[in-house]
Amino acid sequence: MPKKPVKIAVVGGGAAGLTAAVAARYNGAEVTVLERMNRVGKKILATGNGRCNLSNTDLSINHYYGKNPKFAYGALSRFDFYKTMAFFEKLGIAWKVESGGKVYPVSNQASSVLDVMRHELEALGVETRCEAGVRDITRKNGRFILHLENGGIFKAERVIIATGGKAAPNLGSNGSGYALAEKFGHSIVEPFPALVQLKLAADFLKQIAGIKFDYEAEIMADKKSLARAAGEILFTNYGISGPPILALSRTAGEFLHRGEKVTLKLNIINYMSPDELEAFLLNRLRQQAHKPLAFSFVGFIHKRLVPVLLKEAGIEDINKPAGQLTAGERGAVLRILQDWRFQVTGTNSWPAAQVTAGGVDVKDVDQKTMESKLEPGLYFAGEVLDIDGDCGGYNLQWAWSSGYVAGESAAVS
Repeated sequence: MPKKPVKIAVVGGGAAGLTAAVAARYNGAEVTVLERMNRVGKKILATGNGRCNLSNTDLSINHYYGKNPKFAYGALSRFDFYKTMAFFEKLGIAWKVESGGKVYPVSNQASSVLDVMRHELEALGVETRCEAGVRDITRKNGRFILHLENGGIFKAERVIIATGGKAAPNLGSNGSGYALAEKFGHSIVEPFPALVQLKLAADFLKQIAGIKFDYEAEIMADKKSLARAAGEILFTNYGISGPPILALSRTAGEFLHRGEKVTLKLNIINYMSPDELEAFLLNRLRQQAHKPLAFSFVGFIHKRLVPVLLKEAGIEDINKPAGQLTAGERGAVLRILQDWRFQVTGTNSWPAAQVTAGGVDVKDVDQKTMESKLEPGLYFAGEVLDIDGDCGGYNLQWAWSSGYVAGESAAVS
């Protein structure tokens, strides 16, 4: 008699869960996806500003974080960049590489990625149940019993938990997977928001909210530089945002989480050396000596930023003639322009975060299969685990890789 296909429940219909479902079905399993939202893949639609940053051509492990970031290498090597792109090509996605190695669908539509995945699931006969959140999982006679929030139950021989973390709860991630994992003895590395805006201690933020610049930003703790990034930065009424800030937020959040004091350093004139800037400013002040000091910066610095910068430099009368600026005051202005420091008081909360740092401790998960070391037949995939990546396609690649490996392993083990 032919072998009866193994019955697998995938808890969570995001990037990792859908990939796990496809991989498990490719390997002969009977698969059902249980999704708590009213449709699958909502977070996929929001990735890459609606364009879906599928992956990155540079998948070196130093782009990943967690207590043991090297854990990610297991799935990333088994389902690597080339296998991932071949997978999406098979589904119908033509792709392109942009700056920084970022990979996008040629359509520039995240919806096209979800469309082809949903089509593949349907073609394969994978059952998808929406509004079917899982509130508890028990085990009896070697089978898992999944207790649904709507009162129903679902039985399976193997379970893949791919519920995501806590970031962007409006798109389906509410941290529910942590309690399910703890039920089977897994410990949780306390989660915190990553790829998120930073809150700053400054009483003038409302004055400069909305100002954008190409700045260089650096995160510091205990006078040591921890990380830096450059690009378009945006001041907000609570602090600061923009791609470089999101890139640095993981480091800032980690040290804040430890209770350490974190400082943000901005270089707003990063296209000149200190000597070049000093010579430029001295010459400008001489040429504009008769003008009010604040007005003498118009055309060089955003005019809403000028009074704030001068006050931060300790200049009380910002409208005195520019020619009256002392050498000491000029030095203070130079410092602010290339070494402006803010105390980071926190990050924005989960609704604003793109990804979760922390999650299920990987020490009790098999690196090669994504199977629990504590409960045979239980697997994990994606953001629910204590693995997160840089901005630029790394988190979606982790979802695809860990999902595929979990689905394949659950079907064939």
